[in-house]
Amino acid sequence: MRSLERHRDAGAYALGVLDEADAFRFEDHLVGCPACVLTLDELELPARQLAWYDRATPAAVTPCAVPGAALLEGALREVGRRHAVRRGAWRCALVLAVVLVLGAPAVALMAAAGSGPERISARDARSGVAGTLTARDRAWGTELALTVRDPAPGARVRALVAVGRDGAEHTVTTWRTRAARTVEVPAAAALRPERTDRYEVRTADGERLLTLWP
Repeated sequence: MRSLERHRDAGAYALGVLDEADAFRFEDHLVGCPACVLTLDELELPARQLAWYDRATPAAVTPCAVPGAALLEGALREVGRRHAVRRGAWRCALVLAVVLVLGAPAVALMAAAGSGPERISARDARSGVAGTLTARDRAWGTELALTVRDPAPGARVRALVAVGRDGAEHTVTTWRTRAARTVEVPAAAALRPERTDRYEVRTADGERLLTLWP
């Protein structure tokens, strides 16, 4: 198979939808292709969000779109055309094709465009809570992915709060911890990165456990 077609397999590989033989051939291609290594790194967050959507959506829910092979092939042709014009457009079109394959809702398509992510890591010596927050600027706000380790015993409700530069507080999401376990929490905030002063992980009654400064 030609190299360009192997490049196109990056999205399917990131989502784990290649069959065993194609996955093996792509991994062999990956050894000598830095471009595909970079593409996989960029698709890591969208792939994780799609997996989360799949787990969170009941089986009875019908996807918003179920495209056929012709639509996918057209999207892939567009990927090749745009790659010759601008590398950034190649990445965007590739993610678009991946989302179309799964028939994900339109909101997932919005996640394909935007600037590179900012990663923030911190640990609070008092509470023992540690976390890494990935924040990506979007037209509608900020796409977030929080990985947090909370040593508190038993199940506890936690909240991620975005604090604006004007001091206004916005609760982004809440979750229930599992004792001394690392939890991944996908989220989205209406507050744009340039208007955000910091993020805080808090208890249900408002005690601050961790502060993450952009």
